[in-house]
Amino acid sequence: MSTETSPGPAPAGAAAPPSTKPVVQAGDRIFSGLAKGAGILILVVLAGVAAFLIVQAAPAFFAPAEDIPGGAGFLAYVGPLIFGTLLAALIALLIATPLAVAVALFITHYAPRRLAQGLGYLVDLLAAVPSIIYGLWGAGTLAVAAVPLMQWLERYLGWIPFFAGPASVTGRTMLVAGLVLAVMILPIITAVSREVFLQTPKLHEEAALALGATRWEMIRMAVLPFGRSGIISGAMLGLGRALGETMAVAIVLSVSGGITFNLISNGNPSTIAANIALQFPEASGLTVNVLIASGLVLFLITLAVNSIARYIVNRRREFSGAN
Repeated sequence: MSTETSPGPAPAGAAAPPSTKPVVQAGDRIFSGLAKGAGILILVVLAGVAAFLIVQAAPAFFAPAEDIPGGAGFLAYVGPLIFGTLLAALIALLIATPLAVAVALFITHYAPRRLAQGLGYLVDLLAAVPSIIYGLWGAGTLAVAAVPLMQWLERYLGWIPFFAGPASVTGRTMLVAGLVLAVMILPIITAVSREVFLQTPKLHEEAALALGATRWEMIRMAVLPFGRSGIISGAMLGLGRALGETMAVAIVLSVSGGITFNLISNGNPSTIAANIALQFPEASGLTVNVLIASGLVLFLITLAVNSIARYIVNRRREFSGAN
């Protein structure tokens, strides 16, 4: 015979158990709706831009090759532009990323507090300089100053295809364009890297120092592993700006078309963004569709770069720096 008894009714004066359901305030509902609407709006705008580019670019894809500027078809037209865009952005990324990481480490772990704060403000101000100013500086100052360097590269390293020459006498080369882009993306990579380095757990840094590590060894073992995903994110943001930069490249680069790895001669491929900026004002008819089609290619390249960067960052999301 079972001895279990069902609980009887609660006493008349007993208090009801507290409700575990959270109370949603009206402000929370409004903020949640606005945030959701903003996210949906971004997707709608992105889809609208993509649809516009596809519709306007379609005539260029199906037009006869002889009607495309150059007379060799769209792929032959856009190929050198893709090459020039990727080459200039890659040069900028290779130069700016190590320098930006070094500047961020100096600000966060080496410089005195007052110097670090002032230097951080100065680096951030570089991001506010208009791109056309960088272009004027690159064409009027950096290009002239780089001529002796390019002559030296041709004389002693001319056996390398990148420096085969003949060296440009004006300095308006792909190498100088890459240097200008490197200066432009430097503050972006530096700012992201600096914020990530500041978030390194202090216990990890102090533990490394307590075990006898030098400051550089502590940075190498604790700070850099923790901030690796942030460095990649900053580099990809900088790469995105370098890929789409227009006026600075258009002012600095002396364009002759074609695909070449020679970085110090006058024969340079243009970039997609610079070519659109220079050709669009006088374009008409099918030429407009061709330029929009090249813009669609740039859109896809940028989207692919950002997707790859997001994949890399997500793979290291759970990394804490301790393993």
